This record gives sequence, C-alpha cells and structure tokens, in this order.
Amino acid sequence: MTRARELGLPLSGRTGPGNAITDVPGVEVGYTTLIEGDAVRTGVTAILPRGRADFAVPCAAGWSSLNGNGEMTGTAWLSETGSLRLPVLITNTHAVGPCHRGAIDWATAASPAIAEQWLLPVVAETWDGYLNDINGPHVQPSHAIAAIDAAHGGPIAEGSVGGGTGMNCYAFKGGSGTSSRLVRYGEDEYSVGAFVQANFGSRKELTVCGVPVGEALADDNPMEHTQWRTPPSAGSVIVTLATDAPLLPLQCSALARRVPLGLARTGTTGSHFSGDIFLAFSTGNPGALTMGFPDGEPGYEQLRFIPWSRLDDFFEAVVQSVEEAVLNALVAAETMTGRDGHRSPALPVDRLLDLLSRSIRA
Repeated sequence: MTRARELGLPLSGRTGPGNAITDVPGVEVGYTTLIEGDAVRTGVTAILPRGRADFAVPCAAGWSSLNGNGEMTGTAWLSETGSLRLPVLITNTHAVGPCHRGAIDWATAASPAIAEQWLLPVVAETWDGYLNDINGPHVQPSHAIAAIDAAHGGPIAEGSVGGGTGMNCYAFKGGSGTSSRLVRYGEDEYSVGAFVQANFGSRKELTVCGVPVGEALADDNPMEHTQWRTPPSAGSVIVTLATDAPLLPLQCSALARRVPLGLARTGTTGSHFSGDIFLAFSTGNPGALTMGFPDGEPGYEQLRFIPWSRLDDFFEAVVQSVEEAVLNALVAAETMTGRDGHRSPALPVDRLLDLLSRSIRA
C-alpha cells in the first residue's frame, strides 16, 4: 500500500511510528469490507479508543460540525457529559441503525454488567450510493460486531476498506485514511492521530500540498461529467481524532473545530450537500469521567489537563494529520466499478507528481 509521504510529497510535521491513529497508545481500528456482485460496495469501520479490553473506560471527548447534512449518533450525550465510551463505528448513511444495534449487541456480550446501564454508541456515516446499493439491507449488526472483533493496533489498511469501501473524494476513489503527529510538551511527548472517511469535494477543488491540481486532472470524471444526479462536492466526511495528551472535554471539542482547516488544505470549500462531522477524544485521565450509578460515600474526581494557552502545537498537529489522512485515502484507493456500472477512478499518481514537480520548478 502506497502512502502520500512515500511519494515524496512535502508534508509538514513529525509523524508517529506508524503515521496512523493507532500511534495513540491503546487505540485499535477494525474493518468489515463488503464487496459482493456488481452492486454491493460498502462496509463498517470500528475505532476503539482504549481497545477491546478497556472499552467501557470513558474518555474525555468532544465533537464539532462544519455542516450538518449528516449523522453522528450520541452527540447530545457527548455535549452533556464530555464522556465517550464504547467502540465508535463509521458506515454508510442508511446503515447507521444496524451498526448502532451491533455496537449494543457487542457490548452486551462483552460485558453484561455494563449493558445493564444505558448504552449510547457513536455511529457516523457518509453516503456511498454512487457505487453501492445503499438502500439494500447489506450491512447487518453482525458486520459491526465483526469490525469491532477485527480491531487491532499497529498498521492499518487505507483506501477502499471498511466504511470507506464505496466512498469517493474529489470525484476520485476515496475512502479510509489516517495519519498522526508527535507533539513535544516539556519533557513529555504525545501523539495526535486522525482517521478520515473521505467522501467529499468536487474535482475542480482538489489541492495537494498547496498546488491546485483539480482542473488539470478533470478529464476522467464520470461522477460529474455524466447524468448522475448528485451535485458536485456532495458526499460527506467523518473525522475521528485521538490523542493521549490529557485534555478536558471542551479542549477535545476545540481540537475537533480545527479539522476543517486540515480539510481546506486539500481544497474543499464545504458544500451544503456534504455532512462534515468530527469527533475528538483523549485517552488521558483513565478512570475519571465514570458514568455509573452513585455508590458509597460521595467523593471527587480529578482531571489533569494541558493549559489552554499551551494547545497551539496540538491544533497544528490536527491540521497537519487531517490533511495527510485525506491524501493517504486518495493515494491508497484503486479504481472501483459498482452499481449500475458506475465507475470511480483512482487518483492518477504519476500525473499528480508531474504537476507538483512542474509547480516547484516554476
């Protein structure tokens, strides 16, 4: 699997060892990929903030929306408490329900005691109906469970995998992408990781490392140069941020609000028809933010956090990792044909590199 940085693209920042969201200790990612016949091109992605073993240990978390033409369940509870637990699932627009059920079924089997309380999973979506028979009942709760069970740390696949299987980005084949940055804080060092399900942008907008390349790559564009009904730039993007830096829930929301700055580096102007919703969580402060029923004598919890005035390096890490995660999704994805013969071409990497080289020489 080729990645953007391996192509020699001039990307800023110091990455973690795997240049992935799984560089944040404990974070695991799993996929279920469904490619069947001529019309099924979809799947499920699972992100476990603390892995399967500690899935019920809450994380500080926050969220943000650039444009609300999309869905992320559980956000009312995130806003209320700043607390996230359970696996986070990403899928297609019409499969939110089965994935929500699957997350509950998985948690019930993994820890019946936890399931005795309320379960409010976070499930997010982007629309894959160009390539996938999105109205068919292809994604089932069992597929969500399988994605959770497949989750692991270390290197993870990108492109047309998991929830990103049938997605498109800048009218090229898109999908799943990830990246990370390391942030030095005094004597400590923390990771910031981004995972994107990239399904947004019009071809003319595409910008790579500051160079507008979309117009020069406009010739093979079946999504926008046919009678296909969806407006250019339609789709959506879900971004999940993770860090092991100890943060307050509102600071996680502040990280999530920086995601559009990274997306904008790749050219998007934020279409009305694109649901752009972002989640950020911190694995610092394990054991705090417990949500169980009160028991015993009243007590206190403590949160250790980085001062607001020291967050700029973390904001920079978000912007850089989100930009690179989108490029990784584009570079990794291969041409795909799906329902009704719809074709989504891969990003022509050789032509892209030639355009970038000529821009540098100029």
